[in-house]
Amino acid sequence: MKLVRFTAGDGAAQWGVLNGTQVQVTRGMGGEPTGKTLDATGVTLLAPAEPSKIVCVGRNYLDHIRELGNDTGDLPAEPGIFLKGPNTLAEPGGAVQRPDWTQNFHFEGELALVIGQRARNLTPDTALAAVAGYTCALDLTARDLQKTDLQWFRAKAADRFCPLGPWLETDFDPRDVRVQTRVNGQTRQDGRTAQMIFPVVDILVYLTRFVTLEPGDVVLTGTPEGVGPVGPGDTVEVEVSGLGVLVTPII
Repeated sequence: MKLVRFTAGDGAAQWGVLNGTQVQVTRGMGGEPTGKTLDATGVTLLAPAEPSKIVCVGRNYLDHIRELGNDTGDLPAEPGIFLKGPNTLAEPGGAVQRPDWTQNFHFEGELALVIGQRARNLTPDTALAAVAGYTCALDLTARDLQKTDLQWFRAKAADRFCPLGPWLETDFDPRDVRVQTRVNGQTRQDGRTAQMIFPVVDILVYLTRFVTLEPGDVVLTGTPEGVGPVGPGDTVEVEVSGLGVLVTPII
């Protein structure tokens, strides 16, 4: 199923299931149908998550490690984790303003997942059952400030630095899918999740040793090589095979 979060009419955020040209309204993410159906052309999509936290994996593709010059030692022995807050979410199709306090504003296209049930101490056998669905993410980064921030606070966690969407796909195998990022129609990133150093299951097992993941929390799984700068007038598209296309204009 394609789970969507949206507004319609009164502007209140709602959840539903996208079925062709219709949205079947539900009681929350993956909840029971309310009996109300809307025309999909009459709704505005929102980021398909209501997280308490967004947990991100850095340096999870070897070629990306190399392109940033971080391959001087051994491969990471464990996932490198950083956080974004709910303030970073941006809706599918929503414009993001390049901040005037960075001179090197980068795109990073990624596979993301949203947690569907409270998760702590997951095992390889139980990890994927905790996932409500998968979607596309754009990890926007002030690359110049990443070099000076202690916790990448400005570099990664500023407002609207995490466009997400367009929907959550519940029936999805994350082990070997294509992840592409296009800027103004030109392909800039083209990788596969099979190239991850730490696959999705390993990430979830690792994270839940230390923190409890709550329903609605988002996990970003890392970006392939090919990251680079964007600026006003650019349009970034992140496409994960089977999950649609996340479009973000930069203004």
